[in-house]
Amino acid sequence: MNALQVEINPRLTIGGDLTVNRLGFGAMHLTGPGMWGDPLDPQAAIGVLRRAVELGVNFIDTADSYGPGNNERIIRRALHPYPDDLVICTKGGLLRSGPKDWIHGEGAPYIMPLGRPEYLRQQVEMSLRNLGLECIGLYQLHSIDPAVPLADQMGELVRLQEQGKIRHIGLSGQPGVTIDELIRARAHANVVAIENLYNIADRADEDTLRHAEEHDIAFIPWFPLGHGGLVGPDNVLAPIARQYGATASQLALSWLLHHSPATVLIPGTTSIEHLEQNMRAIDIELSESDMADIDVAVNRAKPPVWRPER
Repeated sequence: MNALQVEINPRLTIGGDLTVNRLGFGAMHLTGPGMWGDPLDPQAAIGVLRRAVELGVNFIDTADSYGPGNNERIIRRALHPYPDDLVICTKGGLLRSGPKDWIHGEGAPYIMPLGRPEYLRQQVEMSLRNLGLECIGLYQLHSIDPAVPLADQMGELVRLQEQGKIRHIGLSGQPGVTIDELIRARAHANVVAIENLYNIADRADEDTLRHAEEHDIAFIPWFPLGHGGLVGPDNVLAPIARQYGATASQLALSWLLHHSPATVLIPGTTSIEHLEQNMRAIDIELSESDMADIDVAVNRAKPPVWRPER
C-alpha cells in the first residue's frame, strides 16, 4: 500500500446514533418521467431497491416531491418491513405543479419552496404514511423558503422532532446550503446533515463541505455523478478512470469518498447493473498523489457543469 494512501472509513455516524454505509442510494429516478408519477416499470424499481439493500446500502434518499409521494410509496412497497439498520432520508418544502416543472424553460419555476409550518407538518405526516414509518430517521427541509422566517420553518421541524415523528433534522439547498444559512438554521435546530450540489467537476461548495466536516455534520452531495456529463457517452472522466481500472462513475464516487470523510453518497440509477457497478467504487484505493493527479486531469478536461439559479 502506498505510504500516502488516503484511508477511507466506509461508514459514518449521523447525529451521534445513525451509523450508515457512506455509499447510499438516491431513489429520485425511480419515478415517472419528469420525476412525476409511478415508475414506468414498478417491478424493476422494486428490484433495484431490494438489490441495493442486499449490497449493503442502508441509507436511502428520497423526498415528498418525487412523484409527488410516489417515490416514497415505491420504497415502502419494495422494502417494508424495513431492515433494522436502514435509514430513510426524506425531504419536504418544495411544491410541484406537473412533470415539466423541473425541466428548464418549461412549466412552472424550477424551484418553488413552501416552508409554512402548517404545510411542513402536513408533509411530514404524509411522508410517515407513504413510507409506513412512525418516525423518519432523517428529515430535511428541502429548500429554505425566503417568504417564511427561518425560525418558523426550523421550529416546526423541532416540534415534530420533540413529538417523535422525526429523529434528526437536515437541510437541503438548491443548489446548496451556504455556511451562513447553516449557521442561522443551527441557531434554531440541531442540523446534523446538509444536502448540496457537489461533485468532482463542480466544487463551488467546497467551503461549505469543509465547514460541515469541522462541525461533525454529514455532507450529502446531490448529483454526485454530475448532470450526465461525468458518466454519459464520451464523458471526459473515462480516459482518466481507465488509468485506475475504473469506470467514470466509479472514479467520480471514489474521489468523493476520499475527498472528505463527511460525505455520504447517494448515486441513483434505474439499472441493477449500474447499481452494482457504483457499489464497487468503495474498493478503489487512491493515494494523495492519485487524488492530486485526478484533480489536475479533471481541471484540464473542463467537464460541463450545471447549477440551478438561486
